[in-house]
Amino acid sequence: MDKRPLGRSGISISPLVLGGNVFGWTADQATSFALLDAFVDEGFDCIDTADVYSAWVPGHVGGESETVIGAWLKRRGRRDDVVIATKVAMWARHPGLRAANIVAAVEDSLGRLQTDYIDLYQSHQDDADAPQEETARAFGDLIAAGKVRAIGASNFEAGRLSSALAVAAALGLPRYETLQPLYNLMDRAGFEGELAKVCADNEVAVIPFYGLASGFLTGKYRSEADFGKSPRGRGMGKYLTERGLRVLGALDEVSGGLGATNAQVALAWLMTKITAPIASATSVEQLKDIAGSARLSLSAQAVAKLDAASAGANG
Repeated sequence: MDKRPLGRSGISISPLVLGGNVFGWTADQATSFALLDAFVDEGFDCIDTADVYSAWVPGHVGGESETVIGAWLKRRGRRDDVVIATKVAMWARHPGLRAANIVAAVEDSLGRLQTDYIDLYQSHQDDADAPQEETARAFGDLIAAGKVRAIGASNFEAGRLSSALAVAAALGLPRYETLQPLYNLMDRAGFEGELAKVCADNEVAVIPFYGLASGFLTGKYRSEADFGKSPRGRGMGKYLTERGLRVLGALDEVSGGLGATNAQVALAWLMTKITAPIASATSVEQLKDIAGSARLSLSAQAVAKLDAASAGANG
């Protein structure tokens, strides 16, 4: 499978990233292990998680996803076969991007992941109260110590990403090599434009989250009656609009012509735009479905059809 570079880091990954937000939440440990096994067996290698996953679940405290991944790594002994990406800054236990917090948080993540190093350590969100110079030096120290291979950013606006890159360059320190924005066929406006330009101009890899718009782009939510099909269904109202139905119609048309699923086409569309989308699954059947996206080739006409259907002020 063709690999795609994570910026200038020297790390390359397969064109689909497995989202670990469900591990220890809607996928128990046994299911998570099966998903991870199937993902790697399909030829993929990058697994994305965060220290905060899944603190939002009643009875959870955070760290559940990293703990499951760490148990899988220990059980399977496949650390060299995968690229592990995790994040810091959004968890109440380790909030923000001050140096002391980053140092404490990475040690906790390493412990839960049962590994000596993290391939891609990401700022989960911006922190206006943390001087970017301080953050850059903290990340640089982790890379120098061999605890982190490369760093990335998530949920950054264009101006702040640009200034962070400039600070790192001025100090001769490692820079953000990746960006995780919200980006999919239903959520385009926040990334396309200035943020996309900053990434392109600086060779920053883009690995967007919610590649399937929390499941809407699979096509399973076509009326309010469908909202009860999963824990995420309650949030589908924002997508079930005239524009959303137009996007689903275009996906139906393109997928039907290719003998593919809507999920595969939605992810394949992203693969024509960015480095690698992040998508999660709660069953091996779902995993095998999204894996098919990397083997799907969209024609220029198909991409244009999806572009047109998803265009609009709400994108």
